[in-house]
Amino acid sequence: MIVETSALTKRYGAHAALDGVDLAVPAGSVYGLVGPNGAGKTTLLGILAGLRRPTSGSIRLEVERDRVATLPDTPQFDPWLTGREVVSLAARLAPSTPTGKVDEVLAEAGLAEASARRAGGYSRGMLQRLGLAATMVGEPSLLLLDEPASALDPAGRREVLDLIARLRGRATVIFSSHILADVQEVCDRIGILRDGRLLFQGSLDQLLVGRATPSVELRLRSGGDQAEALLRRQDWVTSVRPGGAGLIVGVRTMDEAETHMAGVLAQSGAKVISVGPREAELEDVFLELTS
Repeated sequence: MIVETSALTKRYGAHAALDGVDLAVPAGSVYGLVGPNGAGKTTLLGILAGLRRPTSGSIRLEVERDRVATLPDTPQFDPWLTGREVVSLAARLAPSTPTGKVDEVLAEAGLAEASARRAGGYSRGMLQRLGLAATMVGEPSLLLLDEPASALDPAGRREVLDLIARLRGRATVIFSSHILADVQEVCDRIGILRDGRLLFQGSLDQLLVGRATPSVELRLRSGGDQAEALLRRQDWVTSVRPGGAGLIVGVRTMDEAETHMAGVLAQSGAKVISVGPREAELEDVFLELTS
C-alpha cells in the first residue's frame, strides 16, 4: 500500500471531521473518495497532503513527501501568466524534471496550442487541466485531487476524466467527487465517507455484489405520482425514487415483486411502458450506505 492511515481523527472543537479512518490505497491505483458534502473528503486529502495536522491517529506514506502533488477543487493562477509559464514554474519547484516534460504534460492535458495564452483567458475546464499539468510535470508518485471534475460542463468533465484514467499505473491517484458516475467510470477502488467515517473501501465489484437491495425499474407514460404513493404503502417495497422516465423501486425480494407489482400498478392506474429488474449501480449502494 502506498497510503495507509490508522484511526485517523480530526476534530474541530466538539465536531469530528474525521472519526477513526483506516484508509488503504494500493500503489498505481485510481482511488475514488465519495461522500455527501461535509463527509470529510477535503479534510482527509488535506491531511494526506501535509496541509493539515490530524488530531490523532497515524499516516504511513510509502513515498517521499516531495513526490506528492495536490490540486484543490478550484485551482487559481496569476492571470497574467501563460499556461506554459504556470507549468514551467511548477517544474522548477519539483525535485527533478526531465527535459521536455513541460511540453509533454501540456500536450497530454490538451493545452499545447493554448500554452502561449494567458491563464486569465482560460475556461474553467482549461484551468482544471492546467492544474493537472502543473501537478504532473514533476512526475509525482501520488496525486491528491479534490473534486477535479465536479464543477465542469460535460465536455470539460470528459477531458479531465480521460486525463486521470491515463495516469493509472504511472502514479497513484486519490480524487474526491460527489459525481458517482465519474467515480464508477475511472476508479478501480472506492472509499465511501459519511460524517467523517469510512463506511466502505474496496473494488467496485466488492461494493456492488450482494450489497444493493434488489430493485425494479418502471418506465411509465403517466400516473407516476399515483403509482409512487401506492408502492410506498406496500410492505414488500423498501424504497421508491425517481429514475429515468419512471421510478426505481427497491424491493425485499424479486419473487415478491413478480407476485405483486402488476396488481399494484393496475390499481394505481399508471400507464406502464416497461417493468424489469435493475442491475445494482454505485448510486444504489451509495444511497443505502449514506441515507
